[in-house]
Amino acid sequence: MSTLVATSSMKAVRCHNHEVQVHDVPRPSGEGVRVKIAAAGICGSDLHFWQGGFPIPFTLGHEMSGITPDGSWVAIEPTVYCGHCERCVRGDYNLCVRGSMAILGVGRDGGMAEEIIVPEHCLVPLPGGIRVEDACLVEPLSVAVRGIALAGIRHTDKVAIIGGGTIGQCAVAIARQVTGHVHLFARHAAQQRAGEILGAQLDGAADDYDLVIDCAGTNESMAQAADLCRPGATILMLATYWGGLTLPAMQMSMKELRTVASMAQARQGLARDVEIAAASLARNPLLAPTLITHRLPLEAAAEAFAIAADRKQGAIKVAFNP
Repeated sequence: MSTLVATSSMKAVRCHNHEVQVHDVPRPSGEGVRVKIAAAGICGSDLHFWQGGFPIPFTLGHEMSGITPDGSWVAIEPTVYCGHCERCVRGDYNLCVRGSMAILGVGRDGGMAEEIIVPEHCLVPLPGGIRVEDACLVEPLSVAVRGIALAGIRHTDKVAIIGGGTIGQCAVAIARQVTGHVHLFARHAAQQRAGEILGAQLDGAADDYDLVIDCAGTNESMAQAADLCRPGATILMLATYWGGLTLPAMQMSMKELRTVASMAQARQGLARDVEIAAASLARNPLLAPTLITHRLPLEAAAEAFAIAADRKQGAIKVAFNP
């Protein structure tokens, strides 16, 4: 455990008034484990904070990995939950009463920086075979792990995934561990190529799927999901619906479709979603080189966010390597 107080400054990425800026901030201090950041990914939520002009006075970044003082390589689970509310006790600490204040990079300083101090329970030891520079993918993979488990996927299921961003690609990878029938509906050529590399098929027909996973988060994608479902199927809402949602209620009722919502990651049974995600990353050597399309230093934060926002140019996951 590290309780040393450092007085020198470090670089960190923050956004204010629609601008992404690199600031010199004090190095973190206090109780917890000091982690030297090796990689931090830009999530769609980070883009939303930037483009929406959200006045978040904290360092961004909830997808991160790094090295502890004893040399261990770790990913970081980005929830500093209380551990004693009813939701935490039952294992659903993603729903902790602390709300957004529990989330690194949202309600408190995140990992787009040189260092971070986190509670020991946030550390995710990396299995052999994972480079620490790639382990920022553990967090988005864990989002897919949780949602797909909640949806109750079966090995006989035919699965459709709408949206070819990072979460959509992670959903492809996790679903392919269960069933060979995974189809990706993605807008951009780079996303389609990535999906094929990870084992998805790009062809498909409407009214034919047992499980449809919405990773796009729009009225149009939810309508498409309902079209793709066979009667009695399940729609997994794995996206973040920033603009609200209009449901195709008539179609959902007539088909008796089940909807499942999922948020972030937590624990299911004996294992944390992040632990399952780390194991999945270790088992699939194609994931990191397929998903991480760009790597930049912290000093290039504005350029990195611009690249991440322009999906037509082939970006899937843009990562900082401090």
